[in-house]
Amino acid sequence: MNPDNAYSMIVKSGLMAGMRGAFPPSVALSVASVLMECEINIFELTMNSEQPLEAMQAIKREFGADACVGMGTVLDVETAKRALDAGVDFVVAPSFSRDVVQHVQDSGVLAIPGVMTPTECVDAWALGVRLLKLFPAGSLGLDYFKAVRGPLSHMKFMCNGGINDTTTRDFMKNGAVACGAAAWLTGEGNMPLETIRQRGQMLRDVITEARTGFAVHKV
Repeated sequence: MNPDNAYSMIVKSGLMAGMRGAFPPSVALSVASVLMECEINIFELTMNSEQPLEAMQAIKREFGADACVGMGTVLDVETAKRALDAGVDFVVAPSFSRDVVQHVQDSGVLAIPGVMTPTECVDAWALGVRLLKLFPAGSLGLDYFKAVRGPLSHMKFMCNGGINDTTTRDFMKNGAVACGAAAWLTGEGNMPLETIRQRGQMLRDVITEARTGFAVHKV
């Protein structure tokens, strides 16, 4: 998937579902299937999880172009090369590494580096990064996000870290183009699928409300 398509799919969805922990291919597929039913089709596996590359490939084989599947916790170029060779649609990190960003972008793949300070935001944006991951957004808080975004409103932010239904609503209403939810949404690999379904639908409704200003009423 080219970076334009990956970027567009993430922004359209507004939500990236992360899986960190015991998510081998069979578990990752089950979780992804439930979330696809909730119209959540952006998935981030993480390199410090169980069989992350295999799980990523399994989701891509199952859902094809209907899903956008990337790899997170990519901290160095060597790890980026492994993820790229495995066929990821995008690469995410909790940190900003100029070398990683440049290698991923030179490979024709969307890079989403983690940033926290205004300096990191400006430096990453200058490299041509299209989407910045503010991390850990939940710990930093809404006021911090609003303060950073004030002079940097031309930049596009995805808020990750400590994301749940409340923080998703707050960040999306205040300018985030997407949020990344992991532990609250998917657990560590043993969360009941029905709980994931309920929380996935909750987040989908929250994003719709944040974007339209109208609450979703269940019939």
